[in-house]
Amino acid sequence: MTTLYIRPAARAEGEGALARFALVADNGSIVQQGEGLLRGMGDVIAASRRVLLLLPAAEVTLLAVKTPPLSPARLRAALPGLVEEQILGDPAECVLVAAPSASADGLRSIAVVQRAWLEVLVKALLALGARAVGAVPAQLCLPLHPGKVSAAVGAAELTIRQAQYQGMGLAMHSVPALALQTARALAGEAPLVLYVAADQLEQYRQLAADAPVTVEAEHWGVWIAGAAGPALDLVPGLGTAGARKRDWQRWRWPLAIALLALAVNLVGINVEWLRLKHEADATRAAMLQTFKSAFPKQTVILDPVAQMRSNLAQARVASGQLGADEFTYLAAALGEAARGLGRPLQIASLDYRERALSVKLKPESVDPALAAQLGAALAPRKLSVTEPAAGTLLIRANGGKS
Repeated sequence: MTTLYIRPAARAEGEGALARFALVADNGSIVQQGEGLLRGMGDVIAASRRVLLLLPAAEVTLLAVKTPPLSPARLRAALPGLVEEQILGDPAECVLVAAPSASADGLRSIAVVQRAWLEVLVKALLALGARAVGAVPAQLCLPLHPGKVSAAVGAAELTIRQAQYQGMGLAMHSVPALALQTARALAGEAPLVLYVAADQLEQYRQLAADAPVTVEAEHWGVWIAGAAGPALDLVPGLGTAGARKRDWQRWRWPLAIALLALAVNLVGINVEWLRLKHEADATRAAMLQTFKSAFPKQTVILDPVAQMRSNLAQARVASGQLGADEFTYLAAALGEAARGLGRPLQIASLDYRERALSVKLKPESVDPALAAQLGAALAPRKLSVTEPAAGTLLIRANGGKS
């Protein structure tokens, strides 16, 4: 992924002025650089993860304002009143963004830029396919040298940075002697680090030979390194005008396909549910028919399976047969198995519930091996023995409810 840095021309240079740009990879290497009209950068803008505008310093005013201790939201609302006396024109026609923190003397920098001009730039980038757009004052992208002032001489502008959130810009022709003199005057007593075009490097060094001025070559690496630090992004000050509008047209076919797939799945689920319901109704009807054939005198049928099981059990009892899950059969089987243990089985209580016989033993006769011995004795009768608690045996027919 890449970030596209653009230095648009100041309004004083006219509409046909070229903008400088640099396409930078995540590792900091410059992939492409050059200059051209903004409307001709559509391909590189659309291919970038983010576009960062380095606004001409002459277009952005940084005011030092004493601000009350307010929350960020309340401070944004109070900014027009705080800067009203320090700007020309209506604050509503400007984008106002406050620095995240105040200086040691309690002053906070407020960036001011004309709303209409910035909005046109940002909307143009969004129209060209930009995914995310940021805009920072160019003066805050110069390298920050503690105790020194940074300045850059452009073709028609002088950019100055005095502190982290302090700087200015002047529209002026790039006359070396005049630019150097102006930069030194604005720097005051502080040493000056001056960035100039590479082809003017020697000329400026000769002019500044006897002054506390360090002259360096101006290139994209200087601006990119400065922009990497904390800066004032002015785009949020535009509100919704700076937000990218979603192009729902590009999602038309994917959404249509997703809705179609959802409809097909819903239809399939309902068809399968209806098929299973018909099968269940047919099975219940067959069970009812079988039950009525076997027991024609029983007219109230709530649960054919349970009633069939109950009727068969009653029939076996009536004919003298015992079921393997009946109390009499379980108790008799327990008695026969206990006789083969070699010692009396000391029973405290018997409880028959849910077709299972619960045997509670006296505490003094509890034997950990007793459940296994009884289980082996009752296995031929297809009965199982479990020990749900110490001193308690549960006997039930194999396949019975657990």
